[in-house]
Formats: sequence, structure tokens, C-alpha cells
Amino acid sequence: MNGGFATEDAPLDRRDQNLHDASACLVQDGVLRVVVEEERLNRLKKTTKFPVNAIRHCLSEAGAELSDVDAVAFTFDEHFVDSFLNARHIEDPTLPVRYSRELIRERLREAFGTDVPEGSITYSAHHRAHGLSAFVHSGLDEALVVVMDGVGGLDSTTVYHGSGADLNTLSSYPAAKSLGLFYLACTKMLGYGFGDEFKVMGLAPYGDPSVYRQAFGRLHGLGAGGDYELRAHAAPQVFLAEGFRPRRRGEGFTQQHKDFAAGLQHTLQRIVLHILAHWRTTTGLRQLCLSGGVAHNCSMNGAVLRSGLFDHIFVDPASHDAGAAVGAAYGVHHPNSTTPPTTTPRTLQTASLGPSCGTDHDIETTLNTWSSVVDYEHCENIVDRTAQLLADGAVIGWVHGRSEFGPRALGNRSIIADPRPAKNRDRINAMIKKREGYRPFAPVVTAEAADTYFEIPPTTANLTFMSFALTVRNERRHELGAVTHIDGTARVQVVDHHSNQRFHQLVQRFGDLTGTPVLLNTSFNNNAEPIVQTVHDALTTFLTTELDHLVIENHLIQRRPPNPATLDTFLLQLPPTTRLTKSIGMTSAGERTVRHELNLGSPTSSHEVSPQLFALLERADGRTPIGELAAACGMSDETRAELFGMWQRRYFTLRPAPIPVREGSR
Repeated sequence: MNGGFATEDAPLDRRDQNLHDASACLVQDGVLRVVVEEERLNRLKKTTKFPVNAIRHCLSEAGAELSDVDAVAFTFDEHFVDSFLNARHIEDPTLPVRYSRELIRERLREAFGTDVPEGSITYSAHHRAHGLSAFVHSGLDEALVVVMDGVGGLDSTTVYHGSGADLNTLSSYPAAKSLGLFYLACTKMLGYGFGDEFKVMGLAPYGDPSVYRQAFGRLHGLGAGGDYELRAHAAPQVFLAEGFRPRRRGEGFTQQHKDFAAGLQHTLQRIVLHILAHWRTTTGLRQLCLSGGVAHNCSMNGAVLRSGLFDHIFVDPASHDAGAAVGAAYGVHHPNSTTPPTTTPRTLQTASLGPSCGTDHDIETTLNTWSSVVDYEHCENIVDRTAQLLADGAVIGWVHGRSEFGPRALGNRSIIADPRPAKNRDRINAMIKKREGYRPFAPVVTAEAADTYFEIPPTTANLTFMSFALTVRNERRHELGAVTHIDGTARVQVVDHHSNQRFHQLVQRFGDLTGTPVLLNTSFNNNAEPIVQTVHDALTTFLTTELDHLVIENHLIQRRPPNPATLDTFLLQLPPTTRLTKSIGMTSAGERTVRHELNLGSPTSSHEVSPQLFALLERADGRTPIGELAAACGMSDETRAELFGMWQRRYFTLRPAPIPVREGSR
């Protein structure tokens, strides 16, 4: 497992950032059976909460109780975690003094009513957990394994020799040389923050890296033996001297900002290739596994792939901290065992190892509760029907099977569209994803046609996952207007019959209809939420975006005609961390003012609301329909529109009231 120790109703705290991307998995006899990120279930992006919902699902999927679990593995060294907690205890004297082993047992006891033996809790060096996940999933018997992230304990990059089922440390780079923290520090200069680094990667191709080459050169230097110097702390002063003006969130991007992003991306790739070239030469290993948050930089991965340094590259599709939970579990050697761990490398064919939406009956039961706002039909051949809608220009939410793990595996929780018209990129960015217009979308292509559309280097790589930016063939770029980035690259996912049969059939059928066996393929969410997990999540995103249709398994779903009072029968539930606050102020003329705010639980997540909506939210209890709340406090059309806008931004959840079960109907 990975994550912090706060319960679901505790306020969000940025100081818990070290324990982000909470997740849980279940490994049985060395085989990964189920894995899910907590954010998919508690609906808080990059959540740091204790992964109680993820653990509960893992146990349910396996038909197990907590008492059946032999060991609980954590993704950081015990001393590192306890030092972090100790600093919190000293900083806040109101906190009870408890350390990680006690807190893990306490949270599990609260959730499951079971005491796990203290000795059953094991800890992993953070980078070792990342490295094991990548190496085991690669299916390779031997490889150079490189983990790069912000900080994994005391180190920021660790190089291993993977052999058999184990990792041998070759070298490590200290936190002061963190490539992840360097990229983040520069990301902040562009008006973004933690978790937004991928946006800067997407902006970089719009700039010229040569403009700030000398400036970035003053921030780093390459040394012998794969070493390097990095002076991230000096970046603000260096770029101030260059006349660089930091961007503020919400402002437009100047060419200066684009050139800065290009220089940053170029610098990252230069250092990484320097490290990898040294260790490939030193070890003679021509097979590479990459993990850690930096390994989610698909432009960098593409550069490594094209470099020809290696014959085979595997990038863990869950290289962020959530994926480290799997490696921590792989690394457990049960104390009662007298034999070595049985985990051996096995190629990861699919990352769709999370929860499903249930049976057709389960899905229809839920859809029926939403019948005031949607219609649906059961389709015998949903693939053909969806392919035709896509060929006709529709943008569709697609939900099938078990959910994917990590941000680099799609196909079961996707937004899909025709990749040919460039206008689809602009439409989806503006009307559905609610994000910056420069952001690119990824293509998914059948394995049979991949080489026809993309330049695939001779180096073998796991293109099943969206981990590499490849060059779109020049003669195909006009055909793929919605998924070809400005630099002629695309973050490609290659799908075949084995990795995802239904998704492969869909892309292939679209190709039969249009001559282009490629789809635009992006994560099924908007800018305010994690990727959808349940039928409720999918319906919420469908209804609060401008998607044309929604497909859930064999069901085609469409909106009913809009009605301003439709939501009156729905129930409104505030998240447990949300606070409603009033603050009194004075105008310059001495008049008293009252500010009404909805706060998601952190200092940076406040949103001012009207007094009318505030009054409604104060009365919300998750049981009283909105219509009754509105009658009690009054609700104008403007307030209804405000309510809908806040729902779009996921400040609260709306769900239809349960359909009463009539007596004798069971």
C-alpha cells in the first residue's frame, strides 16, 4: 500500500505531499491480482488519504478478509516515514504522538475491526519498490533498472542491476540532484504546481530550446561517471537576470514561457541521456527499465527510445508513487518462509486490474435511478454501433471492464473520438476536458497498423501503454490532425487482441469504416476530477460535459431534453473535508460585507458562492432533495446555474434519490 495516515474526513494538508498517490494492491503467490488508486474511489486527485477504500476493494475482489493477509507492505522506509511524522508532532503539539506502524494498525482496525500483527507490517526502500514493479512487469531476466523521481527517502535517482528476481544497487544520486524537484521548481515559474509537470511537457514543443540554453546551462553541468551538478535553487535568479517574467495561473502563455518550457525539457533529456549512456557502457546491459515520477515524461522516454542506447526498454505504466505499492508487495519475503521470494519477471500485458462496473443488471439498476436525465438502450453489437457514431463525428465516453491502473494505460475508461479533424482537439479541450488549448491528445492504433502511421524505432518497447512520444510519419500527419502535436509527435498506445480485445475491435472497426484504424484516446474525466471509476462517476462526467454519447459495457446512453428543474429530485452531498465559512469585512466606504465561501479543506481551494447557494448548501444533508432545499431558502435560475457550475467543478456530488422498493417486489 501507499498513502498517508489521515482519515477520509480529515482536512486536506499540503504537508502530506510526500505520501501522495495513495493506492493498494493484492499480490498472491507472487502474482498481482488487483490494484487500484484511492483517488478513483474517494474522488480526490492525487489523494494522500489512507487507502481504506482501495484496500477494501482489493479484499473484496479476492474474496478475502484482512485476517487472511500474510503481510502489509508499505512503500517507504520506516525511519523516513517516522521522521516525517516526528516533524509534524513537533510542529503541531495538538497531534497525538503516533508513528507509522501504530497508525497503519490503527487505521486498519478502524476500517475492518481486525488487529494485524505488528510484525506483519513491512517497509520497502521507496526506490526499490518502484524498481521492482518495473523490473517484474518487464518480463526481462536481466536489465538496467533506473528510478527517477522527486525524492525517494534520501535519494532522487537510483540505478540498479536487475537480475532474476532481485535488484542490486549500483549507484544513487542525492536529493540535491533531484530531476523531479528541478522540473517542479521550473513548473512553478510557469504558473503551475505539483502534479502539473506533464502540462509543461506538452507546452515545450511550442518553444525554442536554444533561446534559454545558456541560462539552463548555468543551472546544470555534466560530469564524469554519469554524474552531474544541478542548481535548481538558482533558477529564479538566473531567469530574472534574463528578463524572464514568471507566469501567473490563468494568464496566457507568451513565447518567452514556451521557450522556457522547451529549454527545461531539453535540459531534462540531456541529463537523463548522460546518466543512461554511462551506466549502459559501464554495465554492458542493453535492456532498460524505467520508473519513478520522472519516467512519466513521455517526451523524454521517446528521446531515450530513439537514442539507440538500448535494445529493449520497459517503462512502468504506473511509474508514480501509486505504482510503488505493487513493488513493495513484490519485495515481501514472508518471515515464516525458508525459501527466496517466488516473484519472477513476467511481462505485464494489461493494467486493467481495478474494479469493474458490475453485471448488466447492476448497470441497468443504476441507470434506472438516473432515468430523469438519461435514456439508454442495450445494444447487441455495441462495438459496431460505437464505431459508426465515431465515424459520424461523435465524441464518446467509453467504459468497459476493469479500470486501468495509472495514467499511462487507457482503453477501459476513455474519451474517444475521430482523430482526423483538428477541430476535435480544440472541441474536447474547450468543451469536455476544460483545459488549455495547447494540450495534445494521444492516439490509439491497432498493432497491425502502428508502423504505417508512426515511426517506431528498432528498440523494442512496451507500446501497449502510453509511455513514449513517437514521431508521426510525415505523410500521415494531415490524416491525424487531432492527435499530432505541433512537433510532429504523438503519445502512442498500440492495442492488440491480447491486451484489450474489445478496444482493439473498436479501433479496427472504425478503421474499416473510415480507412484510419486510429482513435483519439484520452482519459475519461474533466479537469477537476480523477478518471471515472463507477457508473455514477461516468454519468456525472457525461452530464457535466458536452460529450455526445456515453457507452457503459453494452449500453448506449443519451441525455434527456434539458429541464431546469430536473435536478430538484437529486440529493446533494458535500465531501467530508468541505467547510462552509462566512467572513465579515468592510468596504473602503465603511460598509459591512459578508463573504460566503465553500472550502474543500485546504487553504488554496476556497470558492466564493452566492448567499442563496450558501444557504442551500448549509441545509444539504445527502437525504433531502434539492427541490425541498430550494423551497426552504429560495433558488433563482441564476442560483440553479451556479449550482450546476459547482457540480461541474466537483465541489460536491449530486445523485438521484434511490428508487423505493415496493413491498412484495423482492
